[in-house]
Amino acid sequence: MAKKGKEGRIIVQIECTEARALGETPSRYSTIKNRRNTPDRLEIMKYNRFLKKHTLHKEVR
Repeated sequence: MAKKGKEGRIIVQIECTEARALGETPSRYSTIKNRRNTPDRLEIMKYNRFLKKHTLHKEVR
């Protein structure tokens, strides 16, 4: 049985958009989001270790 209050949280993968556009290795992170508060795809600025800078990461399905 699920705990109360955890039904809306899901694990999602986010991937670097800049590295994908350049054809290089994209960095990926896994995080959780609340489906009720954030129904759209998640977008976060995270560090890409291959490009050695902070880049925009978007949720992938």
